Amino acid sequence: MKQVIVIGLGQFGSHLARELTGMRCEVMVVDQDEARVDAIKTDVHSAVICDARQHDAVEAVLTNEVDEVVVALGENMEPSILCTLHLKQLNVKRIRCTAVNEDHATILRAVGADEIIFPERETAERTARRVAYPSLLDYFPFEEDHRIMEVKMPSSLSGKRLGDTNIRGDYDLLVLGTKDANTGKFKFMPGATDVLGQNDILIVLGREINLARFQALD
Repeated sequence: MKQVIVIGLGQFGSHLARELTGMRCEVMVVDQDEARVDAIKTDVHSAVICDARQHDAVEAVLTNEVDEVVVALGENMEPSILCTLHLKQLNVKRIRCTAVNEDHATILRAVGADEIIFPERETAERTARRVAYPSLLDYFPFEEDHRIMEVKMPSSLSGKRLGDTNIRGDYDLLVLGTKDANTGKFKFMPGATDVLGQNDILIVLGREINLARFQALD
């Protein structure tokens, strides 16, 4: 199993640790607050009370088998920066960090963070898309302004063969797969002769502006 350490057990860190455990990752959590550690210790593989600002303390919880560390101390800039610096000095393979603003993110990158996470901003962006595009089920950022999105089947396309819809020509979108909303059955790279069902969910790749045009279909 992939071995992950989550440092910081606020709302984001706690939820992340539980989700990763459910996804068959081996998860260790670290926080200096004993109550927070006690609240989650039965939900993860191991839980440690530790001050992540201290180099020796961070070094003590690391092993060579750890694949990556998530520093979820975004609300406290100094501890997150010091922790990230220690992790980089200890040659952790991959470090992801939460940040409160762009200045914080710039410092975290400078001391060794491989990826910056803005939890509130990313949640707001996902919620905004759901409000703006009611048929949008989920989306995943891709290169530049491209996205992979799960969208409900427009009623005007239901019952048609994929090749007859001209989704690629009219909207410059690539249909990566379809999923039956009732059964969850997934089909990867459907062919031109495949018939689109009323209960199908489309997984499409394209530029966000074209995805928005496609969302306007009824």
